[in-house]
Amino acid sequence: MKNLIRLIRPKQWIKNLVVLLPIFFGGALLSPEALWEGFVTALSFSFAASSIYCLNDIVDVEDDRHHPLKCHRPLASGDISVSQGYVLMLLMFVLSMASAFLLHEQQAQTAGVILFYWLLNIAYCLKLKQYAIIDVCVVAFGFVLRILAGGFATSIHLSKWIVLMTFLLMLFLSFAKRRDDVVRMNETGRAPRQNTIRYNLTFINQAITITASVTLVCYIMYTVSPETIQNFHTDYLYLTSVFVLVGLLRYIQIAVVDKKSGDPTKVILRDRFTQFVVLAFGLSFLFIIYVL
Repeated sequence: MKNLIRLIRPKQWIKNLVVLLPIFFGGALLSPEALWEGFVTALSFSFAASSIYCLNDIVDVEDDRHHPLKCHRPLASGDISVSQGYVLMLLMFVLSMASAFLLHEQQAQTAGVILFYWLLNIAYCLKLKQYAIIDVCVVAFGFVLRILAGGFATSIHLSKWIVLMTFLLMLFLSFAKRRDDVVRMNETGRAPRQNTIRYNLTFINQAITITASVTLVCYIMYTVSPETIQNFHTDYLYLTSVFVLVGLLRYIQIAVVDKKSGDPTKVILRDRFTQFVVLAFGLSFLFIIYVL
């Protein structure tokens, strides 16, 4: 049972809290109904993501056996058979679709977005991840699908700036993760994945800088847009841009100086500085829209 749980990677479910962003930026945190719809959607996405994790480990089982860290994964280590992996994959998908129909409204639209995410990531596991740049774009678009599902489930209109910012931020994190692969390739002489040879540190560093810069600009544009000011009845949200800037700089420091950007989830769960910045950003944002 322990190995089955490891295969579906419940620790990675924290990524699916992105589904709650429409509630946060839509000022609906005090709505119990919106929170219920958001958490159900996040749960459904978590099951769908776990299904993809199973397929990913099945496809990469041989490469993972030669990886210094991934060789301990249940399939690569032989603790779970490939056939068991397929069964668990299908079970997670069934649970994903079933939980989507616990929503009170917009069931079909939300389930449709999650189904599209699942199919897109099957294509990613089987072929798309072999192509540099396309691979990180698919990963980033997966998070856009998460917030779109959250918007459908809660009937909250999404600002175009939030959609763009989500894509850009996740593209930034994906490039930072690929940097870790390039560093390992340079140190060992072996590419952790097939497309790593199409990246190098010069390209990755420039890509990280560009995506971080555009993400910050996109967030600032969101805070000063007439739509946002009218929606929240305040023009002080631009002050929270400071935390976005500091957060991006901290992550670049982790990627470039510490060389520990291989798992964004671990960074969020372990780095106190990052946690403080995220908390400060959230509290300041909420204070401005609910108190000021």
